[in-house]
Amino acid sequence: MSTPQRPLEGLRVLDIATYIASPFCATLMAEFGAEVIKVELPGVGDPCRKLGTPDDCGDTLVWLSEARNKKSVTLDLRQPAGAELFKKLVSKCDVVTENFQPGTLERWNLGWEVLHEVNPKMVMLRVSGYGQTGPYSGKPGFGRIGNAFGGISFLAGDPDRAPATPGSATLADYLAGVFGGFGVMAALRHADATGVGQYIDVGLYEPIFRILDELAPAYDKGGYIRERMGAATVNVCPHSHYPTKDGRWVAIACTNDKIFARLAELIGHRDFANEGKYGTIQQREADRAGVDGMVTDWTMQYSQKEVVALCDEAQVPCGIVAAVDEIFENEQYAARENITRPKDDRADGLAVPNVVPRLSETPGGIEWLGPALGQHNEEIYSGLLGLSESDLEALRETKVI
Repeated sequence: MSTPQRPLEGLRVLDIATYIASPFCATLMAEFGAEVIKVELPGVGDPCRKLGTPDDCGDTLVWLSEARNKKSVTLDLRQPAGAELFKKLVSKCDVVTENFQPGTLERWNLGWEVLHEVNPKMVMLRVSGYGQTGPYSGKPGFGRIGNAFGGISFLAGDPDRAPATPGSATLADYLAGVFGGFGVMAALRHADATGVGQYIDVGLYEPIFRILDELAPAYDKGGYIRERMGAATVNVCPHSHYPTKDGRWVAIACTNDKIFARLAELIGHRDFANEGKYGTIQQREADRAGVDGMVTDWTMQYSQKEVVALCDEAQVPCGIVAAVDEIFENEQYAARENITRPKDDRADGLAVPNVVPRLSETPGGIEWLGPALGQHNEEIYSGLLGLSESDLEALRETKVI
């Protein structure tokens, strides 16, 4: 049985970025068939190779998972010969992804104007801490800074505690890669129609600010400054995490009065729903502590598994607050194959998150995990650019590659 063609086959991406943000866009494209050439500094590589837990292969688990399906070449863009070689690669690519501090590529005479002249149809993703413009554009930034400046860190944690990390310090990085990837696909469509490429400009903080629902209009309309609420959710109640008898937690989400009525009946307080004490969202919000306390009293009578089963039967949205060991053992994750163990020469059988999203006719896939530094030099420089072995040796001797 033949493997379906992947939707991005035929596209070639030149990934000169480091760490997570822009590289994640390239990773997503690689999963769906694009050829992604990962450009790294000779003898050093992407710092992501040292980020996280070391593996026996010499790189980290972060690198192995996030550099999946990429081809690694080494190239020093700062050297004149390296810059010229880079331009040759650009001439043969549809997309370039980068996340240098603004002005860096321009100092190397490899900015947008130069590369656009080399390949007018090429699309370029530029991710940075604060974007390419504005008074903060020259400042360095990482995911944690994007989380903080974007507004989500202020909201994370308990009201009487310091702002917490919103799940992951790299949340802004991953979101920038996803939003940037959407921009790349939109720009590619435009380039196909017009023959003219463009660049996509994303600041790490911008996707964070974009996903915070009514935070901005609520402040603009009424001066409302949302504060930290722990696990609770603004505008709805009960909508939080609740402890269970076996020391675990469940998430329960009553997003409207009908769902709360089902929960109220389930926990033996039918009289509190409909026209009762807590019949409307506004009434429940006015006594959030009382409502959450009532739900907690009920969940503490049962194990996590029992609470979920009872809520499922009553059609009340409820799920486990899953630790990673529970994820590995969960039947839903197994049925959806959300965890996969790709065959790989360097880390065969390593468990990694599977491809998202799933396409019904042309699904993505993982062909290999993060490659060794410079593993594909000969394939790209000789096979794609036509360089001879003597050319490659000269480039190696001068540390261009």
